[in-house]
Amino acid sequence: MSKPTFRFTHYDLKEQRAGAIIEVTLSAVNNVRLMTAPNFQRFKETLDFKWVGGVAKKSPIKVTIPESAHWHLIVDMEGHHGLAESSVKMIAPPAAAPRINKAS
Repeated sequence: MSKPTFRFTHYDLKEQRAGAIIEVTLSAVNNVRLMTAPNFQRFKETLDFKWVGGVAKKSPIKVTIPESAHWHLIVDMEGHHGLAESSVKMIAPPAAAPRINKAS
């Protein structure tokens, strides 16, 4: 089993609800890739994988969790000069509006 040939930082975000926002702070331009657990496994095995994100040219950037699942965030230097220092902060999804029942 092969591994990616470039350096990366991995953040295991665990189970996250759709709509949660991840704020990523970087010290340099790097790729930011948000992926599900099965896609992270494919990434580690250098197979085709699906992800959300892209080249982060500014910092911080915010990425929204598209669906409830176990998520991983990768910051990587593929195509860039070096691996950026990075940090991740979770921002809770907006609370659902309270339901108001009409009186009959």
